[in-house]
Amino acid sequence: MGTFSMLPFLQFVIAIIIIIFAAKAAGYLSYKLGQPTVMGEVLAGLLLGPSLLNFLNWPVFTDTHLNVTISHLAEVGVLLLVFLAGLELYLPELIKAGKGAVVTGSLGFALTLGLGFVLALFFAFETKQALFLGLMLAPTSIGISAQTLIELKVLRGKVGTTLLGAAAIDDILGVLGVSIFLSFFVGGAIGEITGVLMILLMMTIYLIIASACGYWVLPKLAEIIERMPISQGLIAFTFIIVLFYSWSAGVFGHMAAIIGAFLAGLFLARSSQKDKIEGGIAAIAYGIFVPIFFVNVGLSSNIRLISSSGLWLLAGMLVVVIISKLIGAGIGGRIGGMTNRESLQLGFGMIPRGEVVLIIATVGVLDGVIDADIYATVVVLVILTILLIPPILRYLFSQSHESTR
Repeated sequence: MGTFSMLPFLQFVIAIIIIIFAAKAAGYLSYKLGQPTVMGEVLAGLLLGPSLLNFLNWPVFTDTHLNVTISHLAEVGVLLLVFLAGLELYLPELIKAGKGAVVTGSLGFALTLGLGFVLALFFAFETKQALFLGLMLAPTSIGISAQTLIELKVLRGKVGTTLLGAAAIDDILGVLGVSIFLSFFVGGAIGEITGVLMILLMMTIYLIIASACGYWVLPKLAEIIERMPISQGLIAFTFIIVLFYSWSAGVFGHMAAIIGAFLAGLFLARSSQKDKIEGGIAAIAYGIFVPIFFVNVGLSSNIRLISSSGLWLLAGMLVVVIISKLIGAGIGGRIGGMTNRESLQLGFGMIPRGEVVLIIATVGVLDGVIDADIYATVVVLVILTILLIPPILRYLFSQSHESTR
């Protein structure tokens, strides 16, 4: 009896062994080929998932409860990755990039929403589905672009700070838009404005409280914790803060959890313990959780579910995302005083879709707004942007470095 009770745990153990080993091996191979490590990690997930090798239904990756557990670990990986991106920045630099970031994020969101809506109508979607598809395509993945910019050591430059600010705005607008959509079309609250106003109010209150506590309290708390005789107390404190800020952003702020993680990083960057925090959290994140996230993107997709018409929809969505973000970044970048090359770097950095898109797509399936075919198509879109954009960013930034020599 005791042996059988251990089987689920042992299955979890072997799954984690396979995932982390595959991620590191594929990431190393990708690095040796001159590509970002994220490319290899996502391809490892595709290789292990139902799209390729797992057509034999390996019991390791077909257990529903195990998949949920892996997905939760992957979500922690996203939070830590976005936290580290925030930790790399200084608040004055982000504020300085404000105008360009606001225009880039807002315009890119609006264009993606509009073009995605038109594309869905072209494919004979119902109006409600078409609007949801536009909302689903709009949010940018902070984590994917941040990972690439960190590898290239350009995150704290003009493009990097503007990109993270714009992506955060993008995600806030996306979550707000979906919340409004669900209130009007799924919750039966058509014409009801009270729920929308409450969401806006809760977002505002959360941002004010989280920012005030983060700016004045978190750095001092970090210094106090570091002086206390607690083994790895500072790292434990930081981990708790990341999770708490993420949780409170979702529960009280009605925003994506990654916004809370980003804010936690942004404010702890002011602490004198920043380097110790970064070293400790980076070891946990890049050693365990972040690889699980990128592999899980591939694991959670099944390319075989996409129909022939779905392939055309996929191509259309990819075009919509690229055009809308390049135009938004082109205008926002110029307003922010960027050169044409910097605006192009910003535009391509805004293209990757990721965690927020997957969350919105999952909500759409659960609420019956979209079906499994559309969900599979969106997941493949996420994978394509993750695979295509990092090498392009690497090329654009390498060209920029060469031109300044």
